[in-house]
Amino acid sequence: MDWVALKTRTEEWSSGKNVWYRRSRVLKRRILLLLVVFGPGIITSNVDNDAGGIGVYTQAGAKYGYALLWALIPMTIALYVTEEMCARLGVVTGKGLSDLIREEFGFRATFFVVVMGFLVDMCNVVAEFVGVAEASKIFHISPYISVPFFAFLIWVLVLIGTYKVVEIVFLFAVALYGVYGISAFMAHPNWLLAAKSTVIPNFQMNASYLLMLTALVGTTIAPWQFFYMQASFVEKRVGPKQYPQARMDVLIGTISCMVVVFFIIVCTAATLHAAGHFEILDGGEAAQALLPLAGKAAAIIFAIGLFNASIFAASVLPLSTAHVVCEGLGFEAGIDRKFSEAPIFYWLYTVLIVVGAGFVLFIPQHALYKVLVYSQVANGVWLPVVVIFLVLLANRRDLLGDRVNSRTFNVIAWTTSILMIILTIILVFAAIFPSKLGGVPGV
Repeated sequence: MDWVALKTRTEEWSSGKNVWYRRSRVLKRRILLLLVVFGPGIITSNVDNDAGGIGVYTQAGAKYGYALLWALIPMTIALYVTEEMCARLGVVTGKGLSDLIREEFGFRATFFVVVMGFLVDMCNVVAEFVGVAEASKIFHISPYISVPFFAFLIWVLVLIGTYKVVEIVFLFAVALYGVYGISAFMAHPNWLLAAKSTVIPNFQMNASYLLMLTALVGTTIAPWQFFYMQASFVEKRVGPKQYPQARMDVLIGTISCMVVVFFIIVCTAATLHAAGHFEILDGGEAAQALLPLAGKAAAIIFAIGLFNASIFAASVLPLSTAHVVCEGLGFEAGIDRKFSEAPIFYWLYTVLIVVGAGFVLFIPQHALYKVLVYSQVANGVWLPVVVIFLVLLANRRDLLGDRVNSRTFNVIAWTTSILMIILTIILVFAAIFPSKLGGVPGV
């Protein structure tokens, strides 16, 4: 009986070991597959924490302290829902968003999207180089040196680099956003109050608060993100079998993006708001204001984050625009293609970089202010249109088969779309009639 029992236990142990071995192999395979797909979702979500976005987040923290942190949870859901639809469309169809709009809705609709995309992104590229200029001033570097240098560096990176090389550089830029976490901890915030404010809504019915809330949503979810993300999954050749990993990439990107936003608001709430410094125009001014409040190290770290965010977005925004135009009009596009294979794509990228950097160097400051204001207005007009196209495409069974939006997902998607349209109308109204609501936050 003892030998029988020992044999039985040995077989059970061996069987358990085999099960554990098989499970570990499956887990390793899934992790490796995720690492292969990993990139477009993380890059696209985080790049929108650009100079304009940081300006809005710092003003939200400076003016309202921790009070707006609750908005990050619904913003995370909205960002994930819209970006997941893009990822799904790109992975399943193997086509970019402009491509699908042209094929499914015709040339007129595509032409409107292309023209709006080019004009809005041109203004946004200018804003990113403004961020480069402001951040360089903190390090006592002349914008006439920093702006041309980084514009050239960005141009060379895309011109001679492959998609894999460019993606690695972009992922490194994403990692640098971690400096905002360091800056937040150095500010010694009230973490308990921050956590409470994140889960318990603190809604205020006044124009200034609603405008800031609108600006938070508007700066976090931008239309160019959808085009760039979908094009990235297509260019990376992520197929339907890798859809679960692509979806996880989007989820990780969405959460990491909002964690960065959380840290920026917490940092400025614990320093600027606590010290009564309620009015901040941009991230550069916030970094300067942090010097006497949180120390030189925290201010420098914050400025490094702004510098990184501006250069990162100045790289990605022109790429997104080049994809929008080339896909919509049927031209070849993609970083993996040579200049001779996709000349329109690379010329567009070059023009956007040159014009964006040139505006900052040669246009008066008051003119740049107007560009920033009207870029938000144009972005607001463009955003609801793109979202509606996106939701309609995500419900096309002839495109996605069984992977169309579920009923629950549709409710979330359409609710998100309607709320974004309402908030966008408020933002556009505030930009056109600033005296009515007090202007556009962060601009």
